[in-house]
Amino acid sequence: MKILHIAPVNVAGVPIAFVNAERELNHESRLVTFVRNPRGYEEDICLNLPFVDFIGFWLIKKLIGGKSRISVTNQTQKTTQLPPQWRPNRMEKSLIYLREIIWKRRVDRLFRGLKIHEFDVVQLDGGVGFYRNGRDIVQLKQAGKKIICCYTGSDLRVRGVIPQIDLISDLNVTVEFDHLQLHPQIHHVLFPFDASRFQRANPADDGTIYIGHAPTNRAAKGSHIIIPLVRKLAETYPVQLVLIENLSYQQALVRKSQCHIFIDQIGELGYGINGLEALAMGIPTLSCLAPGFDEIYPDNPFMVVDENSLISRLVYLIENPDLRSIKGILGRDWVKQYHDPVQVVKKIHQLAAIE
Repeated sequence: MKILHIAPVNVAGVPIAFVNAERELNHESRLVTFVRNPRGYEEDICLNLPFVDFIGFWLIKKLIGGKSRISVTNQTQKTTQLPPQWRPNRMEKSLIYLREIIWKRRVDRLFRGLKIHEFDVVQLDGGVGFYRNGRDIVQLKQAGKKIICCYTGSDLRVRGVIPQIDLISDLNVTVEFDHLQLHPQIHHVLFPFDASRFQRANPADDGTIYIGHAPTNRAAKGSHIIIPLVRKLAETYPVQLVLIENLSYQQALVRKSQCHIFIDQIGELGYGINGLEALAMGIPTLSCLAPGFDEIYPDNPFMVVDENSLISRLVYLIENPDLRSIKGILGRDWVKQYHDPVQVVKKIHQLAAIE
């Protein structure tokens, strides 16, 4: 099969993980991104399109679309419309129309160069194409391409589906468990994640317990609660917070490998790639889990925490080094078994009836 992935950005390395797994399965797979991920994840074809991700863009988006357009939290999205739909106001629609006029030449050149007509499947990792009215994806569907929408984060919570694309999508999947409550026709798959790329953590044995936390967005991770609680714990235990943010991907991994314990996030949305990286390094990891996740995956290795239990769970790990070792071993094995990218891709292809 020839499979084309389109993503605004290579979010957490998920789109490229799909591509690499499909290549391992002998499919011809490509990824096109609008802009580069600032954390330095692997890219395939990046168009470096203007007016996608810069400070002025976010200010304009907030001004014309309201705070809800850029608000990211650690709570389950409350909505009366299922699935939530992207409904721009007049000014927002006009600005996006102007942006797409500027993009059109590059997009047309891309489609010609890739020989878009030769692809069998188009997977939208984020649920959008190059044009917000979905006309490019509708044309591909009319040409007989199978369309898959894969939601990878706040795209479905904050923006919602693109109605014209949702209408023609052959399959909707998500790597976010809470999305099952937002779309009546969506399937959950686990993050594609290659744990074999990670070496075991090697924190310093200097009497200090290093506790890591890596917020890409503090509001989404519950960092305003996590950071002060860990610092309070440091008043009575030999612990030190390792705050990992505003670093390149490789720099962040180095800092993470120096931790004894890792806190992913608290709230209602469950763990993310940061938590998987820590587990792959054999680091016992604390996180919230989305409601219902524990029932579907009862053998998951996370120590489930909320604002009220975080301190007690940390103390339990600090005082029991053997438990830290056991949790580390179990975590690494679980990630290898359940998050293997090839197995995740096989499940998506099975759901989409791709041979």
